[in-house]
Parts: sequence; C-alpha cells; structure tokens
Amino acid sequence: MIYLVLVLLAVWLILAILGVVIKGLFWLAVIGGLLFVATAVWGWFQNRQRI
Repeated sequence: MIYLVLVLLAVWLILAILGVVIKGLFWLAVIGGLLFVATAVWGWFQNRQRI
C-alpha cells in the first residue's frame, strides 16, 4: 500500500513540474498539485488507521 502511495505521489509531482516548465500547461500543474496533496492526505489517513 505504501508503494502505491509513493508511486502516485511521484507521478503527480512529475505532472506538476511539467505543468510549470512547459508554458501554457498551468492547468496541468494545478491538477498535479491537487492530486499530490489528495494522495498524501489519503496515504496519511491510511497509515494512521494501521497504528
């Protein structure tokens, strides 16, 4: 489960960086950033429930 969260975080981070680097793709940076935060929160809650 942790591996899945880490992979998703990496994918969303790459999308956000590409959105910032490539002009005109600001929407990609916003979506990538939102998905990164959502995945991080979801992973945090999943990990917290295990303890």
